[in-house]
Amino acid sequence: MRISAAESLLMEALWRQSPLTAEQIAADVAGDQDWSEGTVKSLLNRLLTKGAIAAERDGRRYLYRPLTARGDYVHAESRGLIDRLFEGRLAPLVAHFSARETLTPEDVAELKRLIAEIDDGR
Repeated sequence: MRISAAESLLMEALWRQSPLTAEQIAADVAGDQDWSEGTVKSLLNRLLTKGAIAAERDGRRYLYRPLTARGDYVHAESRGLIDRLFEGRLAPLVAHFSARETLTPEDVAELKRLIAEIDDGR
């Protein structure tokens, strides 16, 4: 399932807290985006169609909740990026960023820690 950048903002609101009404989601994300409540409702309908969220009637309004866990979404997006741009390999991704971005000493320490954990697990 592909979730657009705009849709992901609504998903982030729902992952932080759910269930939420469309009005609550709009209050959370629309101000930063200059979106109307109608825009938020259109994005919610797209997410419903994709099966990323569910809606439950609560009187005259709907309560929305995510059906996709944030961790699953992040994994799928990350995997897709690595597959598309780095032939499915993680090392070229890290090499690319280390060549084009400044890695802080904390970043390097974290990478070393992760590699040590991987080595210890084998």
